[in-house]
Amino acid sequence: MAYVTDDPLVPWPVIDDDARCPCLSGSPFAACCAPFHRGISTAPTAERLMRSRYSAFVVGDEEYVLATWHPSTRPATVGLDPAQRFYRLDILGRTGGGLLEHTGTVEFEARFRLNGRAGSQRENSRFVKQNQKWFYLDGL
Repeated sequence: MAYVTDDPLVPWPVIDDDARCPCLSGSPFAACCAPFHRGISTAPTAERLMRSRYSAFVVGDEEYVLATWHPSTRPATVGLDPAQRFYRLDILGRTGGGLLEHTGTVEFEARFRLNGRAGSQRENSRFVKQNQKWFYLDGL
């Protein structure tokens, strides 16, 4: 990833708009997850929402993570750790979650480094669409 800054005093990476999106879609950040993070548009599918949420974890955008979390299950805070650096997202499977659907799941594995050690989070996330907007509901 190309960063605007990797200054150690800046706790989160800032992704250059022309850099490959952290969600590993292959598209530039400006054409992929950035419009969702900036409120220009909303994710059209459950998978796109999941990818944009992953990118929000990469750049430390807790506000976006919370805004895309369904109100019935949303915590007050997420408590993102700037020492935890996410670097790879693998989509393992999905059900539903398309343009004309209202529910869906996305199974993923997100890899990260924390305190010099590699780790991963694997989850089958559930999503729901309300008022034409997708929300993360919970993970199994």
